Amino acid sequence: MKWTGKLVGGFVGLLIGGPAGAAFGALAGHVVDAKHDATSGSTLEGGAERTAAAFFRRTFEVMGHVAKADGRVSEREINAARAVMAQFRLDPIQVAAAIEHFTRGKSAQFELSAAIMSLRRSCAGRPDLLRIFLEIQVRAAIEGTDLQGAARPLLLRVAAMLGVSPLEFVHLESALRQRGAGERLPAKRMSMEQACAILEVEATATDAEISTAYRRQLSRHHPDKLKANGLPESMLEHAKQRTQQIIEAHDAIRAARGIR
Repeated sequence: MKWTGKLVGGFVGLLIGGPAGAAFGALAGHVVDAKHDATSGSTLEGGAERTAAAFFRRTFEVMGHVAKADGRVSEREINAARAVMAQFRLDPIQVAAAIEHFTRGKSAQFELSAAIMSLRRSCAGRPDLLRIFLEIQVRAAIEGTDLQGAARPLLLRVAAMLGVSPLEFVHLESALRQRGAGERLPAKRMSMEQACAILEVEATATDAEISTAYRRQLSRHHPDKLKANGLPESMLEHAKQRTQQIIEAHDAIRAARGIR
């Protein structure tokens, strides 16, 4: 069975809560030493499929590494990681693989820089995939630690390795916080400050700058483009939700400024 065929469903909804982490821990205990040939990427055909497999692996490895950055993984961080797995609609085999990657990322032997450089090679010429990768990491860290402690400086380091500036990181964080549980606002209720943060522009930006930022953000999150470039199908819902948020932010700015 092809790996890409298993990565179907969607990154549905926002990061949500769920049962206590006991089920996650019990499952992890059974799969730490498990080996799944499907996750290695060795049987994949085509560059996009290999990229999808690498993206999946690095997503959970880095998530585990960030969770362990303070020395221990809290129940809240475990629940955040498990929520991501649930939103990807992973089946038991995929969950086992994700947990194995997450566990590897927690190891003292895990080399973050090497993992990120490997991801960059896998996504060569596809910078929007790297941006989505960072969004998923920041989103999970917000849910797991509210980006407190070691998580923020570590993810700023990851951002730098991916070519994302500290200012871009701030804008990205603001946009992701706004689409957290209970915070997603329709255009008519969105403030100018919120809308500009989503488009990653200053409130003083000109109409032309707003338009450019809008097109740039739509291009970054276009689901069909990302899928063709190797984003796992299970993560496309994240891109779709971000696209809708970007459209609503642009509509809010247009309405506030009277732009037709």
